[in-house]
Amino acid sequence: MVDSAPSLVRLLEPEVLANPYPLFEELRTKAPVYWDPFLHAWVVTRYQDVVRVLHDFSADRTPTPEYLEKIGLGDIAPIAQVMVKQMLFLDPPTHTRIRSLASYAFTPQRVEILRGHIRDVVKRLIDDVAPRGEMDVIADLAEPLPYVITAEMLGVPVEDAPQLKIWSQDFAEMLGNFQHNPDHFPRVRRSVEEMTKYFESAIREIKKHPREGLIQSFLTAEIDGDRFTEEETIANTIVTMVGGQETTTNLIGNGVLTLLRHPLELERLKADLALIPSAVEEMLRYEPPSQHTARLAPYDLELGGKEIRKRQATIAVMAAGNRDPERFPEPNRFDITRKDNRHLSFGWAAHFCFGAALARIEGQVSFEEMVRRLPDWSLDEGPLVWRTNLGLRGLRSLHIQFGTTERYKSYISGSKSA
Repeated sequence: MVDSAPSLVRLLEPEVLANPYPLFEELRTKAPVYWDPFLHAWVVTRYQDVVRVLHDFSADRTPTPEYLEKIGLGDIAPIAQVMVKQMLFLDPPTHTRIRSLASYAFTPQRVEILRGHIRDVVKRLIDDVAPRGEMDVIADLAEPLPYVITAEMLGVPVEDAPQLKIWSQDFAEMLGNFQHNPDHFPRVRRSVEEMTKYFESAIREIKKHPREGLIQSFLTAEIDGDRFTEEETIANTIVTMVGGQETTTNLIGNGVLTLLRHPLELERLKADLALIPSAVEEMLRYEPPSQHTARLAPYDLELGGKEIRKRQATIAVMAAGNRDPERFPEPNRFDITRKDNRHLSFGWAAHFCFGAALARIEGQVSFEEMVRRLPDWSLDEGPLVWRTNLGLRGLRSLHIQFGTTERYKSYISGSKSA
């Protein structure tokens, strides 16, 4: 039975992409679990149902290279060759093995040690824009911060970071969109092939001259004699690199825009920087960098009164669950002091975002330094342009103005003449 409900395909409309939340609310209200005939997938929008999909459904949804060759899609087989080894697309016990090995290289405690260095990078980036009185939040902070930190964490030259960012965006374009655009495949395939060669070379160099970093950790992680293969190292380095950059970029950009649209909350944050961690969690709930993800039903089951068959595709819309009134009081209100804020933006259970701790720290430090050092934010006039990546929500640019460095000196000294 086909439900009479609007399709997620409407996200392709620029006005809906600019504000998808009314669409999500309509879906959650009228048809919280429905079959989308355009996407050939079930769409799930209530918090409790999204949690069940993330917890119980299969992430093993990437066709094998052999299957793609069989159905005449051999041109994209090299992409699948990488994806089938990434923990993002694996189920237990394979996922458990990969995740366990990787956990030795990427713990919250280890990431927390980086906080001081992350602050130094943020300060340098803000130093560059403070005298100007204006900045593009995306180009001047939200993109360069995570690509520098990611390159350093991987253990590759920082000067390679801009190229890593280009590859990351190409790969993320494929991850975030549920429509299959054949025009994009050649570029994505080329990026995957170039990334693979780059990390093969990096591995050879690190084996000869070991140096601290995620790649070195992947190469040396061992549990009961089990270790990563080189292909697994490359595949999971790629997915970690992509997640580490795109999530943080979108968190910072979306968060700044949200604060500008809620000036009273921005003033509350300025008055009490101890609210930064809570504010970042609310930004993640309210304007999540990752909007939805796909799973496959593990067996025939019932969800929301609907019969879902084994291996049917199911799209869990985390952004809709984040605004479910059954879970969050006044869900459309942005409240930086919100309590019990267990949002879905980093996923759930076994596939909880591998880089969540790093993204949180980068976001917290960025907002603290911006609020501390850049007074009187205002948004430049002009339309906002959102990336066409439907699943990884972020802006192409975000131009703001603020008090200059000289004005800020007066500002912190209590002068009213600035």
